[in-house]
Amino acid sequence: MIVIPAVDIRQGKCVRLSQGRADAQTVYSDDPAAMAAKWEGMGAARIHVVDLDGAFEKTPKNLGAIKKILETVKKPVQVGGGIRDLATMETYLDLGVSNIIIGTEAIRNPEMVKNACKRFPGKIIVGIDAKEGMVAVEGWTETTSVRAVDLARSFEDAGVAAINFTDIHRDGMQTGPNIEQTRAFAQAISIPVVASGGVSTIKDIKAVKTLAKDGVVGVITGRALYVGTLDLAEAVSAAMEGVDPDYNPF
Repeated sequence: MIVIPAVDIRQGKCVRLSQGRADAQTVYSDDPAAMAAKWEGMGAARIHVVDLDGAFEKTPKNLGAIKKILETVKKPVQVGGGIRDLATMETYLDLGVSNIIIGTEAIRNPEMVKNACKRFPGKIIVGIDAKEGMVAVEGWTETTSVRAVDLARSFEDAGVAAINFTDIHRDGMQTGPNIEQTRAFAQAISIPVVASGGVSTIKDIKAVKTLAKDGVVGVITGRALYVGTLDLAEAVSAAMEGVDPDYNPF
């Protein structure tokens, strides 16, 4: 299992939100590229970048900051936030982004996502954010009546590289990941799952690692790294113990 540090960008700065709320923001750096480089230097296999302004405004807003990250780090960079069409995906991929994360459009326009998987094979990750098991969209501001697991199943044969599964109630709260819900979600589908939300300490990393046999190939962590309750180098070591160091699930 790989540990993927998150670099969330808002107005050009590296921030974290609690439960995705725009009014619950903490700024951790004025230089997102420097933060990405720091995590790369501590052993990150890839970097998870979210354009928060893009997620809220439905179109990419931090392209400059993302370009700088791509110029700064050598590890793969996956990007999400406000990606609503094939042209935007192509722009990011041409810049050197490794994987595109599609959230809201996965439920609003699933055929577009399936077309994207065909056009950009191995490059599309579907982000499914759940609130009490139901899919949340539009930067988590709207909860739908669709079950997260049902949405995931609809992409079983589409060629999705992975699904990022986030428990919104746990995200940014450092209360520990929802292990049972994540296990049930991963067991219900054949697509590789990356867990997200609630990671606080090395204990949480080890807990998520027990889900590897269920199809969880990675875990995204953000706030715990920024406030110092989790050391990335230690987390990477624990997650990769007994695993080929060149392991790459994507």
